[in-house]
Amino acid sequence: MEKLQVLYDSWLAIFGPNPYLKALGIVLIFATFALIFNFVIIRFLKRITAKTSFKSDDHMLELVQKPVFVSLVIFGFVQAIHVLDMPENVVVTTVAVLKTIVILVWASFAIKFSRFLLKTISSRKSNTEARSQLIQQSTLPLFSNLALLLIVAATIYMFFLAWGINVTAWLASAGIIGLALSFAAKDTLANLFAGVFILADTPYKLGDYIVLDSGERGKVTHIGIRSTRMLTRDDIEITVPNSIMGNAKITNEAGGPSNKHRIRVKVGVAYGSDIDLVRDVLEKIANDNEKVCSLPEPRVRFRNFGTSSVDFELLCWIDQPVLRGQVLDQLYSETYKKFIEHGIEIPYTKQDVYIKSMPTS
Repeated sequence: MEKLQVLYDSWLAIFGPNPYLKALGIVLIFATFALIFNFVIIRFLKRITAKTSFKSDDHMLELVQKPVFVSLVIFGFVQAIHVLDMPENVVVTTVAVLKTIVILVWASFAIKFSRFLLKTISSRKSNTEARSQLIQQSTLPLFSNLALLLIVAATIYMFFLAWGINVTAWLASAGIIGLALSFAAKDTLANLFAGVFILADTPYKLGDYIVLDSGERGKVTHIGIRSTRMLTRDDIEITVPNSIMGNAKITNEAGGPSNKHRIRVKVGVAYGSDIDLVRDVLEKIANDNEKVCSLPEPRVRFRNFGTSSVDFELLCWIDQPVLRGQVLDQLYSETYKKFIEHGIEIPYTKQDVYIKSMPTS
């Protein structure tokens, strides 16, 4: 640092004792540094990043180029002002204005960088990563707004420091106002925090079929800050506050390692039926249905000796939970037809009425 200071002073000595010439020299020196950074260092780094397979580093150089260039130039002006013999209040005001410009430039950089970083993180295509990571396409607006609020708050704080304003009283007032607002909007805050926890824990995501503990079943169409929306099979949209969703027991039919969903076809046959034939018929019905997955293979289970029937259950998988109703309809219909075709009786409740004697006319 001492060698740099000696070199810096030797450069200023070229301009003689005149303070205005020294100030001009300082501005020219830092402007030269800024041009060297802009046209030499940045171009050299761009050549290096152009050889990489990542596009993020190229965009980062474009973002950081302007704030560094402006900062070097304005730092030169600040140093030049201190050389001039000017009143203290003029120096303080001018330096504060220059600092404000630098703060605005870096705040703009921070906003652009945060949006670029969040968009890069949320653009991952892997389904496993999408379920595990906190920042997703659906949560991107939330984190963008949070980042914007933090940057704006930090920028305002830097403004106060640049202009020499005591921030203690302002922070105390903000605390009192925040406390009053928290009591007035406790339900909204409960939904907000529950929404953040839902996004962090990811018990469900957009497109999942979920079943609430109250019995509603539908597809998740929107996960917002205040509420979650789901579309039922009747094309009715249900909006549930996040505070309720955060405390409810939710069955995610699309959860697990894949989106496949298992369905069960329960059927009873009469006692005396050929159970091997029943197994073969049910397995063939499942294998012949194009919407039933071949892996895992369909299977038939002998479940129970009922009061009037031998109970079987056909277990098979489908690709999406949304197909459950359609495939069940096809399987039940085909089971009824095939049982009639093979002479397999489906028992049903019968009542016999015995008349002890006919009434006399």
